[in-house]
Amino acid sequence: MNEARSGQQVSKTEEDDPTATKPDGVERRAPATVQPLPATEREADFAQPEADLIHVLDRGFVRLVDFLGGDMAVVEAARVSFGQGSKGEERDRRLIDYLMRHEHGTPFEMAVFKFHVKAPVFVARQWFRHRVGSYNEISYRYVEVTDEFYVPDRLRAQDTKNKQSSVRGAFTEEEHARGRALIEEAYRACYARYQELLAMGVARELARIVLPVGMYTQFYVAYNARSLMNFIRLRTGEGAQSEIRLYAEALAEFFRRRMPWTYEAFARYVLARSDKA
Repeated sequence: MNEARSGQQVSKTEEDDPTATKPDGVERRAPATVQPLPATEREADFAQPEADLIHVLDRGFVRLVDFLGGDMAVVEAARVSFGQGSKGEERDRRLIDYLMRHEHGTPFEMAVFKFHVKAPVFVARQWFRHRVGSYNEISYRYVEVTDEFYVPDRLRAQDTKNKQSSVRGAFTEEEHARGRALIEEAYRACYARYQELLAMGVARELARIVLPVGMYTQFYVAYNARSLMNFIRLRTGEGAQSEIRLYAEALAEFFRRRMPWTYEAFARYVLARSDKA
């Protein structure tokens, strides 16, 4: 987690004294004091039109925060070498198709997506292995962890052929229910110990060590379109864990909506190729 230094003591000078006055007698304005919002208010502040937010898993989401460029940004970047721009939709789409087919990736870096993501910690840790994005995550040194944990709808069994994968398994409905109950029981116990530690006066940064990787975290991530395509290609593949695959599919949907020409070429020449591999 990226965490700023806090609590540092500094000497009080005229510059940071809200009661100080300038030589001309004009009173300085007191600096604003910003208090962190409660969890429910923080999430309300993040609320966006449904078109900009996709719900994932039981409590997670992906929200498109900002977008720069688009299909035409790719076209303009590719044609700047010749001092040219758009040549009409048909020829511009053919250009994007050509760039994707022949793996000319640089022009796709001219479009940028910024997302706000809420996901379980174990998904975030897999996600952050992709060094092509810029990340900033909520700090549970600064804010108290809320009682939000991921509970899967269905259990999965270990894949006997692939050590890092799972399969559907032959669980009965009773076993699914029992498994969910065990997971929820473990979450309640861990969160109760966390609350007890806080009540004792233990610092948030230390009390959090008892919490499991199924708890939800939030972060911002920015990708250019080239990097985003790489993430989608890898994390929608068969080898990806199903939970992060659902997040990758949500990113792919935003990509399709904002850059339809590029997404069409990407699906044809990259995703289709990956499916056959």
